[in-house]
Amino acid sequence: MFERKHEKLAPVSIFIRRLTASFLMAGGLVSVVLFIGISGYHWIAGFDWVDSILEASMILGGMGPVKQLRTTGAKLFASGYALFSGLMFIALVGIVLTPIVHRILHKFHIDEKG
Repeated sequence: MFERKHEKLAPVSIFIRRLTASFLMAGGLVSVVLFIGISGYHWIAGFDWVDSILEASMILGGMGPVKQLRTTGAKLFASGYALFSGLMFIALVGIVLTPIVHRILHKFHIDEKG
């Protein structure tokens, strides 16, 4: 997917395409993870849809819970979802920054002989 050390730096148009693909992949992943959270809060915690969206968005965004959870199942789901969301945040940062970091590193490590 990316050029190797001995290859020339990719043109800006290819870099923009890679960056766009990274953002689309990250957006798709956020959508899937948010859907998991919304579904869990709706069916496990018994929240209505709007409260489920709010709760899942707040957890995924790192802000913390909004409503009090009453059942053990809901608390266990919220705990797992919070840990899962933290890992997804790390993955999303990696997905979005990969093309940028690669371009910077490649620019400084191009073989000048080739």
